[in-house]
Amino acid sequence: FTAKGKTVKFLMNAGIFEPGGIPSGIHVEACKEWLPLNERAGEGNFFLKPNGVVSFWKGGHGGPVISPLEGWKTRVQLAKKSRDYRHTEFAAQSGPLLLISGQRHPAFRRNSENKLHRNGIGVDAEKRFVCAITGTGEVVNFWDFAGLFLSLGCQNAQFLDGDISQMAVNPDKPVESNQFGAMFVVAE
Repeated sequence: FTAKGKTVKFLMNAGIFEPGGIPSGIHVEACKEWLPLNERAGEGNFFLKPNGVVSFWKGGHGGPVISPLEGWKTRVQLAKKSRDYRHTEFAAQSGPLLLISGQRHPAFRRNSENKLHRNGIGVDAEKRFVCAITGTGEVVNFWDFAGLFLSLGCQNAQFLDGDISQMAVNPDKPVESNQFGAMFVVAE
């Protein structure tokens, strides 16, 4: 399976989206902001505050970052002052945050019966992205899903989506999928 002549090594949907496949929040791709930060209030997982932004920065502010909206806005202001803002390689907003500085989201409950298929992304102590998805037919509540990222050494992690989520590692043929608003793709 190839993308623009490169071998795809990994792909996963990158967050909640609106009808028509439009991401629900900020979308930065190849250092260009396509959609702005979404700070509205609303119902559903995306709007469970704090939600956040997963991003990858090149240059002086380099590396993977997951931050609440206020942290994202502060980072962008600092980057603009240092002229590094255009070095945001990508950013995607979703929610809720699973982990915030090593703590589970305050709305999560240990014995919650809200169990669904879920996928998410975290940043570990070595400044690497960590991606996870429940297996086919498996369901988990937010408390336990956040605990997985804690056990993988993440201090910050973000929920991406639920029931329609997919992930593929080293696919050898096109992946049959739903329509997604955004995808994380790693290619050689």
